Amino acid sequence: MTHSVINTTCQPSARPLNGQDFKTLLLSSLGGTLEFYDFVIYALYIDTIVKPLFLPSTLDPLMLDLFAWGIFAAGYLVRPIGGIIMAHFGDKAGRKRMFTLSVAMMALPTFLIGILPTYETIGIFAPLLLLVMRMLQGAAIGGEMPGAWVFIAEHVPEQRYGFGVGALTSGITGGILLGFAVTIIIDLCFNVKDILDYAWRIPFVIGGIFGVISVYLRRFLSETPIFKALAARKALEKDIPVITVLKKHKIACLIVALLTWSLSTTIMVGILITPGRIVGGMYHFANLDWRIGGCIGALTLTLGCVLFGYLEDKIGTTKNVILSWGGLALTSLYFYASLSDTMSLTHLYFIWALFGLFTGAIALTPIIGTRAFPPSIRYSGLSFSYNLAYALFSAITPTLTIYLLSPEHFLGTYSYLGAGLYIAMVSLLAIIVGFFPLAKTGFRTE
Repeated sequence: MTHSVINTTCQPSARPLNGQDFKTLLLSSLGGTLEFYDFVIYALYIDTIVKPLFLPSTLDPLMLDLFAWGIFAAGYLVRPIGGIIMAHFGDKAGRKRMFTLSVAMMALPTFLIGILPTYETIGIFAPLLLLVMRMLQGAAIGGEMPGAWVFIAEHVPEQRYGFGVGALTSGITGGILLGFAVTIIIDLCFNVKDILDYAWRIPFVIGGIFGVISVYLRRFLSETPIFKALAARKALEKDIPVITVLKKHKIACLIVALLTWSLSTTIMVGILITPGRIVGGMYHFANLDWRIGGCIGALTLTLGCVLFGYLEDKIGTTKNVILSWGGLALTSLYFYASLSDTMSLTHLYFIWALFGLFTGAIALTPIIGTRAFPPSIRYSGLSFSYNLAYALFSAITPTLTIYLLSPEHFLGTYSYLGAGLYIAMVSLLAIIVGFFPLAKTGFRTE
């Protein structure tokens, strides 16, 4: 049984999805795919491009890891700034305008990364410029993801809310799949020397072009019915939205923050760090092999987001968090415990597909988080709590993961399970949060 998600009379409580709904889902999801591709392509090239081309070779391996992933994490640190600003105007002036602006802000720095000079050419300025570009990307993505979730949540009928948000999330994570696919094509079409010389730039230049396409596509979207109704009734938030969030919606912020920890760890560790750093680095699989594995995991992730979004509408939040996040806890431990440098590719790809499917549990974060706030400050509430938590946990996750994977540190001989234990821990946290009354029912007017 589905729960009440949107407490305003301007959204039908029950109706079939119509052609306009599917158009909105398609265009929003495709735009999210292209923008998230721009953001994550950096992570897929950390070991093969960023370290050798943008950092000094005199650094020891651990410092190379920390600097390379630190630049990646910097994109998350500025997300709250971009997110709060765009959300403010999204609650005041309309969801659609900010939804389009975020894509435009992503396209330029992505294209510029593709033409940046390397460390060999300009020395220390190369990683510094790369850092600036990542920060600009972070500001853009800070407005994109909460804006996309709110946009869809306020378009789809109530009884299809979970499916709608889950489908959109699958589109956003499809950017990871697209990133893996493009890097595989680059690996197949160019040799190592050509990739290091020039071919690595192609995915970033393409990403910039994708951004322009996304801006064009979003011209065909319409403002959400809920925002239009609020504006017509002059019921838009009169104060600064984020101030209202902090004063009146602390529990909702806490729920979103804790679920964001689960989502960010799952994506960063399970999807972005695992392929190159763990499967490629620790277990010595060839670049093409681990990229294909990552592509399979990203594909089943996109399917999992749709699956668990659909199940939200059918079985409700409590059962869904147990099934999805509980399944992720178990499959993550199984996946990392099974990894071996002697295992067959068939076995590797099978367990990766299973693990990837349950990473689709991340769809529960926006499903629960978006409905936890009232419509008048929904964008600001979700954006503030989501981006602030993402910035905090993304700053510590790469370093903590590298620490857990080191046999010389906390886990010792069980360090091979470090990533799996971390994901399992945040999965159990998500299950606990899913039992909060506000998480189960969403915001309700008295």
